[in-house]
This record gives sequence, structure tokens and C-alpha cells, in this order.
Amino acid sequence: MPPCRSFMVRSSSTRTSVRVHPGALKALVRALEAPGVGVASARDVSVAAGQGNSAEAGYVGYEMWVRALETAALGIVGASGCLYAIRADIHRHPVPEALSRDFASALTARELGYRAVSVPDAVCFVPHTPSLREEYRRKVRTIARGLNTLAYKRHLLNPWRYGAFAWMLLSHKVCRWILPWTGLAALAALGTLAGRNLWAGVMGAGVALGLLGALVGWCWPGDGAPRLLRAFALGVAGNVAVLHAWVRAATGRKTPSWAPTRRPSPALTRSQHHRERPQHDLEVLQR
Repeated sequence: MPPCRSFMVRSSSTRTSVRVHPGALKALVRALEAPGVGVASARDVSVAAGQGNSAEAGYVGYEMWVRALETAALGIVGASGCLYAIRADIHRHPVPEALSRDFASALTARELGYRAVSVPDAVCFVPHTPSLREEYRRKVRTIARGLNTLAYKRHLLNPWRYGAFAWMLLSHKVCRWILPWTGLAALAALGTLAGRNLWAGVMGAGVALGLLGALVGWCWPGDGAPRLLRAFALGVAGNVAVLHAWVRAATGRKTPSWAPTRRPSPALTRSQHHRERPQHDLEVLQR
């Protein structure tokens, strides 16, 4: 692989309340200096801003853990939309406007023989989304664009050509996005058995109670719902958003271009972010 002399840094921090750690850019540059690395992605850290969605922090932490495992294997299958660096020669490959550029960046890198990695020292502080409805709209938009991107790059799912990377892409993206459909099938089966089996009736009652809690959390006025109800609402809304995104992608409905999710600015501690400095949405750096 040729040494990295020119690269792009893409960040959304100027238009959202996401904050980038002062050492993040240098960490991304160091990662791109490694042989075979074509994309270096930041590590998102979910931080509190008011009450926020505590379940969101757990999901973000899990996602970063999975990316760390992927980095140790063959590389991540999608970069962080908050901040990532990419070799200029990879970035120059055209990506249709309707696709997710951060997701496509890692896939394009793999097509060209590079790896995409998650950089633990390149930290982005992402505030919790206070509104469940805003989070729902964001998920529908990003997942629909992700589905379109995966359909466009579907040849990467060929295990005979791309080996274990195809399995990682299938398990991380496809399996996650088909999970709500299997959930619907499970609910249908549970409803069929509920009238004949005690255990199915008990499980059905538990599911109904959870859905009721999710509905209460969703309809709670303002953003002050109890934490447990918000967690139920976030989980159910996330799965419904996936189903909505599938319908949008399958019917060919145009997905809106990226727009920042409105998040309250976090009150970061000095150890988290001791100074702010301007960032650019797209900054060209040459070394």
C-alpha cells in the first residue's frame, strides 16, 4: 500500500452539538499512517445533557465495543458519521447522493484493498437525544440510507470473494436490520399459542405490558418520562423505525439528505474537553 500523503477529514461537529476531543485529529492521522488503513473512524462517547435517553448511552457503548472487535479482525464495516478520516484517493470514488457516505467509505475502502479501523483515542462526545420523536426520525433516515448503500454494495456480501468481511457485514448490518421482522413473526406465533399454552399466555402478557409501557413513555408530555418507560419507548421505537426504513427503501421513496439531529450541548468536564476549537464539515489536509 502506498503511504498516505493526502486525506480528508469529515466531521458534523460544526452543525450539531457534537464535540471533538482536541487530540482526535492527530489520532486519526496516526491511524492512517499504518499500512493498509484507508479509513480511520472516531470513537463516539455518549454524554448526558439534562435527562437524556440513558438507553442510548448503552447502545452507543455496545456499538463501539463491536467496532473495536472488528478492528482487531478485518476492520469495521462502517465509519462514524460524527468524525472520520479517509484517504483522498478513496474519497474521490463517486458515491451516489442517496447513499450513506460514512457507511460507504468503509465499503469502498474494502473494495480497493484497504481496511477501515476504529481509533479509540479519537473521541467524539455525542449528547443524548432528548426527544424520542427526533431519534425516531433520525433512525428511519439513517437506516433507509444504509439499506440503500448496502443494496448498492451488495457484492461485498459474497463470501467466496470477500471472505470473513462478508460475514461481518452480514452479521453486523443485515442481521441487525432483519431482527424486527423476526420479532413480528415471533409475536404472531406467540399470539397463536397464547390461547392454548400457559407459558405462551404469560409471555404474551409480559410483551403486552412492555408495549404498553413503551406507549406511555412515547406519549408522555415533554421529555420527562421515567427512565424505565423511556427505555421501553426507545427500544420499541427503534425497532419500528427499522421496519419503517425497510418500507421506505423498498418502495423507492427518496430519503432526505443528512440533517443534524438537534441535541442539547453537553456540559463537558475539563478532562473530557478542555477547550473548543472550530471544526470544518469537510477539511482537506495534505502532509
